Amino acid sequence: MIFRIFALMVAVALVSACETAPDESAAASGAGASKAATSSTGTTSAATPAATPAAAPSGPTAGSQEDLVANVGDRVFFDFDKYNLQPDARATLEKQAAWMKRFASVTISIEGHCDERGTREYNLALGERRANAVKDFLVALGVSPSRVKTISYGKERPIALGSNDQAWEQNRRGVTVVTGGSPSG
Repeated sequence: MIFRIFALMVAVALVSACETAPDESAAASGAGASKAATSSTGTTSAATPAATPAAAPSGPTAGSQEDLVANVGDRVFFDFDKYNLQPDARATLEKQAAWMKRFASVTISIEGHCDERGTREYNLALGERRANAVKDFLVALGVSPSRVKTISYGKERPIALGSNDQAWEQNRRGVTVVTGGSPSG
């Protein structure tokens, strides 16, 4: 039963991640939204059909959550019981900072999440440290702290169900959520 739920969640994630992602990122889409979009630098290319004016309205709205997910990546992952940023997380956050500078009125919330191991209180504190690590890195890259809020969900909102390494790796994350502002740059 848990495997079916996990398979369904993976299928939904793949469909949503591949909605506007370029073909070359489809092979990496199983690792999460940030992994699926790391090679994307935009949707304007003479070789892609998505660059035609007729296809433009079907894509994500510039400055929206969908735009962030498709072109930058909305999440970073953490090691067990850690809140330090790995090199791949830093690369994703550098892209997020550039995206935030492009859409100067957009505000975000950083959600800190943990896997199911540990007490509720411990995981809420760890999730807060993870969210703050993401915020601090974005602020160090020039994003105004007034545009970034943080919240910890601890282990209360898992994205992957299961008590195994695969599920735990997906649940130890920091997620950037667009909360407001005008998306137009």
